Amino acid sequence: MAETIYDTYARGRRFFDLGDPIGAARLLAPLSEAEPRNRTVLELLGRSYYHSAQLAKAEQVFRRLIELDPCDAWAHIALARSLERQNRDSEAAPHRRMHGVMSGGSLD
Repeated sequence: MAETIYDTYARGRRFFDLGDPIGAARLLAPLSEAEPRNRTVLELLGRSYYHSAQLAKAEQVFRRLIELDPCDAWAHIALARSLERQNRDSEAAPHRRMHGVMSGGSLD
């Protein structure tokens, strides 16, 4: 029996939860290509890249999440943090502000 999208996601989630974000990203990257509008998959993939210091890839995924839903406050702060870790504070600032506005003033 072939593995379903959910099964693959669940395996990726287990890898992530067990502290293996690289393993999670390996499973989730092909899944995100097969399901390019699946925000749940994209969020975990972005987190996996972020936690494994693959910051350019994390940035790309978080930008994709914002394209899919410009009102996703979490995606804005995740993108801001990814940019800040790359020493791109001026690019991060608008996303940090957007998150603050959308979340009622909280900057984290």
